[in-house]
Amino acid sequence: MKFKPLNEQVIVITGATSGIGLVTARVAARRGAKIVVASRDEDSLRQLCEEVRAKGGQAEYAVTDVGDEEQVKALAKTAVEKFGGFDTWVNNAGGAIYGLLVDVPTEDHRKLFDTNFWGIVYGSLAAARHFKERGENADYAGVIINLGSVESDRTIPLQGMYATSKHAVKGFTDALRMELAHEKVPVALSLIKPSAIATPFPDHARNYMEKDPTLPPPLYSPETVAEAILNCAVAPQRDVIVGGGGKSFSILGQWFPGLGDMIVGSKPMFESNKRKGPGAHPSDALYEAGSGMEERGEFPGVPVLEGSQYTQLVQSPVAKVALIVAVGAGVMAWALRNSSRK
Repeated sequence: MKFKPLNEQVIVITGATSGIGLVTARVAARRGAKIVVASRDEDSLRQLCEEVRAKGGQAEYAVTDVGDEEQVKALAKTAVEKFGGFDTWVNNAGGAIYGLLVDVPTEDHRKLFDTNFWGIVYGSLAAARHFKERGENADYAGVIINLGSVESDRTIPLQGMYATSKHAVKGFTDALRMELAHEKVPVALSLIKPSAIATPFPDHARNYMEKDPTLPPPLYSPETVAEAILNCAVAPQRDVIVGGGGKSFSILGQWFPGLGDMIVGSKPMFESNKRKGPGAHPSDALYEAGSGMEERGEFPGVPVLEGSQYTQLVQSPVAKVALIVAVGAGVMAWALRNSSRK
């Protein structure tokens, strides 16, 4: 499939007024893409669009709660009405809950799934229908990018339902990818799985712990995720883990689950999700729009890695070719060794 260059694309981004979504929107606009941004915070959406236009870019917005399917359909309609359609759809909006699963009301669990899972479902299906209508003879294929997490592969304590929702996102993305391929719809699906990212994620979470929430290190910059997302907009990959620390975490969950339970379920890991000092958690964006236009959160004393050599490597075309050659050489060596034994 052929994909448009970034500076010729129209990109829809949900959760665009904070953290990863905000950085992605700004970088995409700076590189020439037209953007259609969505969140529940209209003031921040308006501010973002004015900022982009003041720098010569093109931006439109739609106030959207992604847990409401009709609002997501309206977002897609906005992109069609303003720009004639879209080329990449980024499902980024998400929320979090900290606390033991047994301490969290079922209502909150359901609300989290409305955003983290159903929001991605509604966005993906709206985008898929748009690309299906364009037909398999379209000059360029579309791209759907879903934000999962390394917790799609390995759950951590005190974020249990968040991890569950990200497991569900992976399953849905895999299923939709196969169905669209079967129907020959010109669209690629990528699943981005960030490690712990230094965004306001903990500050916007609903908290049921005695202390304020935080994220366990290592922390990576939101720019690292934005780069991975925009790389997939022009050269899609099936799955991209952002951060070498996240890759190690994923391997632990997939290949050594028992050992992973012992390590990740240990007391130090529980405590790494809590800030030091008494709790005074001021924010809760599960039901209402959080404060917008903040790319990064506060993580005192914790260094933030501004890039990931691992992620750059796995997204490099040269690295892909090298991997194919290495696998091919390995298969050939195995075949020659076995044939010599006969």
